[in-house]
Amino acid sequence: MSTLNPNQLDAEALYAQLLADVKAGLAGVPDVAIVGIHSGGAWIAERLAADLGLSARCGVLDVSFYRDDYAKKGLPADVKPTNITFDVAAANILLVDDVLYTGRTTRAAINELFDYGRPARIMLAALVDRGERQLPVAADFVARHVAVPKGQALVLKRADDGKFTLTIE
Repeated sequence: MSTLNPNQLDAEALYAQLLADVKAGLAGVPDVAIVGIHSGGAWIAERLAADLGLSARCGVLDVSFYRDDYAKKGLPADVKPTNITFDVAAANILLVDDVLYTGRTTRAAINELFDYGRPARIMLAALVDRGERQLPVAADFVARHVAVPKGQALVLKRADDGKFTLTIE
């Protein structure tokens, strides 16, 4: 895992790498649907769906109510509704997040997905994997592995023109 240098994290180049990996990995997979985790994962999922011709089978999850720290942290101010308009049962789901970290958000997303049906398979894609897992979660597709100093967060931002940037906060 490389040490983080934010100047070397070109989010657009990372997205292009992720798109290429996902496109190759999904070749021949039937009944694919893409679900992004609000907010950064949803942005990436929407763009992947458009680039892969799957816009009609793209959904968004907000896992706020499914997090294991919900009672401790409370409800975030920017809760968005989950929007899944396709049948999850028996579908091959590509779950998308921007930054994979502890694995807890992924666990919450999988729990919520099962409320919509039992998928045939769930694959995970992340733009960046920063390691430090607390749960046994691994991405099937990841553009880059990086180390982020403790106490700092890697945040995906989307400009008005849809272009991605990554910042440290």
